[in-house]
Order: sequence, then C-alpha cells, then structure tokens
Amino acid sequence: MQKNTWGFDVKALDRAVRPQDDLFRYVNGNWLKQNPIPLSESRWGAFIALRHDTDKSLHALVKEVTTKKSRGHEEHLIADLYRSGMDMKRRNAAGAKPLEPVMKRIDAMKDSSDVVPTVAYLHTIGVDAPFGAGVDQDLKRSTHYILYLGQSGLGMPDRDYYLKNTPEERRVRKAYRKHAVRIFALLGCSSSVAAVRAETVMRVETALAKASMDKVSLRDPHKIYHKKSYRELLKLAPGIAWKQYFSGIGLKVPAQVIVTQPDFAKRVGRMIRELPLSDWKIYLAWHVANDSAALLSQKFIDENFAFYGRTLGGSKELKPLWRRVLGTVNGCVGEALGKIYVKRHFTLRAKRKMDELVNQLFVAYEKRIRGLDWMSPGTKRKALVKLRAINRKIGYPSRWRSYRGLVFKADDFFGNILRTEVREHKRAMKRVGRGVRRHEWFMTPQTVNAYYTPTLNEIVFPAAILQPPFFDPSADDALNYGAIGAVIGHEITHGFDDEGSKFGADGNLNRWWGDRDRALFDEKGVVLVRQYGGFEVAPGIKVNGKLTLGENIADLGGASIAFDAYLHHLGKTGRKLVGGFTPEQRFFLGWARADREHARPEYMKTAAAVDPHSPSVYRINGPASNMNEFYTAFGVRRGDRLYREPGDRAKIW
Repeated sequence: MQKNTWGFDVKALDRAVRPQDDLFRYVNGNWLKQNPIPLSESRWGAFIALRHDTDKSLHALVKEVTTKKSRGHEEHLIADLYRSGMDMKRRNAAGAKPLEPVMKRIDAMKDSSDVVPTVAYLHTIGVDAPFGAGVDQDLKRSTHYILYLGQSGLGMPDRDYYLKNTPEERRVRKAYRKHAVRIFALLGCSSSVAAVRAETVMRVETALAKASMDKVSLRDPHKIYHKKSYRELLKLAPGIAWKQYFSGIGLKVPAQVIVTQPDFAKRVGRMIRELPLSDWKIYLAWHVANDSAALLSQKFIDENFAFYGRTLGGSKELKPLWRRVLGTVNGCVGEALGKIYVKRHFTLRAKRKMDELVNQLFVAYEKRIRGLDWMSPGTKRKALVKLRAINRKIGYPSRWRSYRGLVFKADDFFGNILRTEVREHKRAMKRVGRGVRRHEWFMTPQTVNAYYTPTLNEIVFPAAILQPPFFDPSADDALNYGAIGAVIGHEITHGFDDEGSKFGADGNLNRWWGDRDRALFDEKGVVLVRQYGGFEVAPGIKVNGKLTLGENIADLGGASIAFDAYLHHLGKTGRKLVGGFTPEQRFFLGWARADREHARPEYMKTAAAVDPHSPSVYRINGPASNMNEFYTAFGVRRGDRLYREPGDRAKIW
C-alpha cells in the first residue's frame, strides 16, 4: 500500500488493458509483470505473499521463544520442535533410521491375518493406507461425533492420474514411478529391486484408484453418507477383520460408522484376501516412507520435492529450511504459537471493524434472500432461519487448545511428529459418540484463509487474513468491502452453494428446500458449470465446471453481497471520487486485487485436476461477466470481451 493515499497502488494497473475486456489483468497486470514467481513457489499473489509476510512475523516470534531463558510448557514445545527440525546435521546422520521401528513391524507380518492389525497401527501414526479413518460430526446428527471410513491410500493427487491416458496424466505417472524407485533406493534397495517394488506400488494403487469415487461425486454429501451398523459393516467388507481393526486404533466396536465409499471398502476387503503378503509389505512400507520423506534427511527431502514440488507444482527450488520447519510447528502446536501471534499482531480495532463489516454483510444477504424472484416464501423463511443461525468466529478461539502431556525433544524431530500424531489420534478416538465441541477452530489464528463449516453452520476468519490487501482499517472503505467483504460474503454463500445448501440451520444434512425451488437452484448452477467449463487452464485442459461449482457460486455470491453492503454503507458516508475512480469502481479494484495471482504451468494443470477453486483470473473475470453492477461501474457494452447477453448471465443469490 502506498503511504498517505487511499490504500491502492495505481502502479499495479495495466492501463493497456481495458477493464471491460479483462478486469483481472487491468487491475493486476503491472504487478504481475513486476513480481515474478519466486523460485521456491509454484504460484505468487495476494494470498501467498501475505503468507510469506506472516511467516516472517512468526519466525521472529519463534526465534524469540528459542532464545528465552525462562519458558512455559507451550513455549518449550515450540522451541524444542523448531530446534529439532532445524538440526539438519542430526537428521542427515539418521537417514532412514527413524523409520526402522515401523518398517520392522511391517516386515514382521507372517500372513494375511496380520495386514489389518498393521494397517490399524499405521492409522494411529497418521499413515492412511489402504483406506482412511477419521472422526467428525455425523452429517445427519451434527451434535455428535462419529467414525468415518473412506477411500485413501494413493500417492498421486487423484484417481485420474492412475486411470486416464492424457499427456498430463502420463507425464505425472512416469515421474511418480521414478520417484518410487528413488525412494526405495534411499531405503537401501538395489536398483533392480527398487524398480520391481515401484511397479508393485503402481499395481496396488491402480486397483485402489479403480474403486475410488471421483472428485465431483465426492462433493455430494448424500453420495458419501452411508451409515452402517457393525453387522452391516461385517457384511459389506468381510475381508477386513473389523474387530481387530477397531481394537488396533484404540476404539471399542462402535454401534455405527459412516462408510463414505462402500464400493471402495468392498474392494479393499477383497484385496486383503487376494493380494500376496509380499505386495502388502511393499505397499505399506512405501506409504510410510513416502509420507515421511519430507521429515527425514536431505536426500529424502530432495526426492520428495522433486515429485511433489517440481513435477506437480513446478517450483524450482525448496523453500528455506526455516519456513518448512515453521510449517511443522504450525501443524503440531499451532494454537500455542497462535496465542503469541495474536498478542503481537492482532488489534482490537481490527476486530471491531471486522465485526461491523460482518454485520453489514448479513443485513445485505437477508435483503437479497427476501428479494429472490425464484424462491418460494416457505423456502425463503427456512433460508433466513439458517442465515441468522450462522455462528461467527473472528480472529482467534475463545478457548485455546491444551497441549498438556505432549513431550518434544530438541534432538528428535521425527519422534516429535510421531508423538503428535499418536496424541491427535487418541484425542480423536475419545470423541466417538460424544457431543461436539463447538468452540474449536479448524485453522490457527496465523492462517491466511477463512472457511465455512456446514455441520456447525459457522464462518471463521483467522487473524492473519485481516491484513492488507484483504483488510486495512486505514484504507478506503471501497477496498475493504471489495476484498474482505467479498471474502465474508464468499464464506456465507458456502452455506447456500450446491453442497452447503443441503444442510439446515442446525447443521444436519436434510432436504429443507421445496422441490421446485431446488430444481430452479440447480438450473441456475448449470449456467455456471457451462461458463467455467469453457475456460482454458492450459492447452487442452479446461476448468472442471462441476468440481468448481461450489466455489464459483461462492465467488459470485460473495462479490454481489459485498457490493450490496457497500452501497448501503455509501448511503451513510456519501459518494466521492478518489484517484479518479468512482466508489463502485474502487470496490472492483479492491476485489480484483485481493485475488491477484499467477502460477506455474505444472501447478495450473494439477489444480485443474484436484482443486475445487478456479484459477484466479476466472475467479474475477467469471463473476464480473455475470454482475450487472460491474457492467454499470465500467460501462461494459456489447462487443467487450467480458460482455454476456443479459439472458446468459448467472445470478443465484
């Protein structure tokens, strides 16, 4: 931000581009030219740059903690974990030795009856193969936790990398094979043995991929909700020794579980009976090593980066060690560090102004719902009940997590992480069947992001996102409404997108819509699916309009609601030109700036396959082309590239 101005650097604009043709590049073009992607990053823009800045602040706090003479328990945890991660001399000397106890347990399997107990043990240390298990709210009884069993066990990002035969899938598959060979070599295998084992991994994972549900289907909560009694579970997948499994993960046989992909469970059961024990040993050892590679010696780290960082993300070099270790600290004791971060970097003024913005967004949303011409009065009443019931969490938790009993050692990085995984697993298992803890957060305060949870019906905005360019109490109001206002509106809209709208005000999955209303809503979604499905990411690769539908609805709804809230605000403050721009134009400048980003081709192609978000350029130009407010603000007319005929424009909320 330029000092002593309204908060927007006009040098970022590319005035050779007309906003009517490309709002994203008009607002961000020069900034993108002048800010190339750092070698250690796969993309660069508003979110990533702010995460960089936040990491620098966190790094300073961690270094301060490590040099203090007197520290409490949580500060000791932060200091010891950070020191252990930074000690590459010790990590390099250890090589693969930290894995030996787990590998010996796998190698000790004598027959197929040992597979399930071994899988259960791996689940307690965070290795989800060949299936996954986790504890979460029951989608239809959101007041209580239940155990979920679902698909997992793949080393590549999605099933399609195993099953499709496009140039991109072949490129990644070839690199993955080489990656597996090199990891096995680092474990001490000869080149010939490593090659054979890599093929075994591919064979087992391809079988799992064939039974896996695709990404679009996974978005539908009705398709992944299959509650089973213990008897039904035994009947569904008799090849899995479920009693042994539950005992192994520290859980009494539950009365009910939710199986998210029944066909996958059946397939795993058959594979346990049919696959040779030698295949299971290779496959499970692979996942232990592959999941742990970034936590071991430099050779393992480099190989992990070669595939996941360079092949999939296009990054040219590793992030510095301190940033990688800081990420581990955030992952293991994030709220302990967050408590310190909030005291230093989050002001009461920011929280108060954010509260005010959120209130205005809810007022605007309620007005929008009341004015919908396609929704019946009965469904509107229920939508308003849900809107008013949305809980708001801003800045940091009201109750901090306790890390009592957790032990870290300054000379045992891998062991520290293992102890964290075991502790978190036990913590999760204790929750099964119990009431939900509504005060908990799923992001730390130092996370540059925000989220909506349908089963809790709540929106959450961590402290770290409440910074420029998203939020600046000193900047022009238009910029704040366009940036953080649209983020707030985005998260509220997730409660009413194609997935979130299936959950009621109480967080339960139920059909609260009138049939005609739902049909009209789905028809409106089809317009966005068609529009975004035409956007190209790379030659021959387009945005998956169905996969990204929820985020696209939230982007359009968020910007529209934020604009309404800003117009209401203008009614109180009055209008004025600033920097030669009208209030409405400044709103769109702030909105487009907050989503500025460019990315490497490898990252773009990977994201197209697995990311429910559209590329940044389409997160701006897509909604803009549908918003009458944008047309009016910039005088968009027929013939301009962002112009759509009125009947072709999408409008949902």
